[in-house]
Amino acid sequence: MEFVIDPPRGVPPVQIGMTYEQALSAVETWGPPKVSGPYAHTATVKIMATVETLDIVVHLEGGERVTAIELWRFENEEEFNGQVLLDGVDVFRSPAREILQHQREKGHTVDDADPENPVIPGVTLAFTRETGRQVPLDPDDGLPLHFTSVLVADEEYY
Repeated sequence: MEFVIDPPRGVPPVQIGMTYEQALSAVETWGPPKVSGPYAHTATVKIMATVETLDIVVHLEGGERVTAIELWRFENEEEFNGQVLLDGVDVFRSPAREILQHQREKGHTVDDADPENPVIPGVTLAFTRETGRQVPLDPDDGLPLHFTSVLVADEEYY
């Protein structure tokens, strides 16, 4: 299965701006959805699904419309037969440094002031390299070689 990150529109079939009902129906194409929230202090609702070992979280901040979609890296590469693609590049199997360089070459500004959590504002993409498990490290910066999550939202999210 392929997941195509399409900033700032979403991860089809889930699109930024969808209503709760639309998002719930779209997430069902990935598997049985789980809903959490709304949380009292933010009114955020989350719709979650797992495909093999890839976790997907659809955020509805304010509870009414999709504001962001986040994909979390699978635990074991051998257990995930799909791909998470951004401009044809596999986000979780390509070195993080290469993905950010590719985005710079496209003319995007990469804010990597926090190297574990780089952000591409205006597109909007956010990544994390934080992890609590043993993973291969990038020899240049000592951080995990691959991203552990990617978030896509609209242009004004960051």
